[in-house]
Amino acid sequence: MDENRLKAFEDMLKAILSQYNSTVEKMAKLKAEGKEKTVTYHQLFANKLQLQAMLSYYRAYGLLEDEK
Repeated sequence: MDENRLKAFEDMLKAILSQYNSTVEKMAKLKAEGKEKTVTYHQLFANKLQLQAMLSYYRAYGLLEDEK
């Protein structure tokens, strides 16, 4: 049971990191195109903030190593 739960947490972290990186890339592309005032950009920005909050919980509990 514990191994399955640990794997689920690790899979969740991997998914959050993947979504975060994808969101940042999409935002950068829109910014380069001068589309920072679009609804899509604002939605991505909100998603990025939510994902950052989730990642901060992982960091607070020592489950995410800080990038160097």
